[in-house]
Amino acid sequence: MRRLVRAVAEPQGYRVVEAENAETGLSKAVECKPDVIILEMALPNEGGARFLETLREWSRTPVLVLSERTDADAKVSALDAGASDYLTKP
Repeated sequence: MRRLVRAVAEPQGYRVVEAENAETGLSKAVECKPDVIILEMALPNEGGARFLETLREWSRTPVLVLSERTDADAKVSALDAGASDYLTKP
């Protein structure tokens, strides 16, 4: 999914910074101060929910969740945790 986001975003002039887990993602969010974060909820280690919880302690950066889960509970949980929007992967 990261490769797809990069392939779509970079030709449009966006700079893409990737992280393979929550800890690295939080570090890069501090370092790079992104305009938006695209988050996969199924992250290794802590997972996307913990990432959102930690990020929201210090940042209001918009977070777009991309997930394969289509159930309403997953969407509500992500939005309650601080996601700005939720998109289901094709």
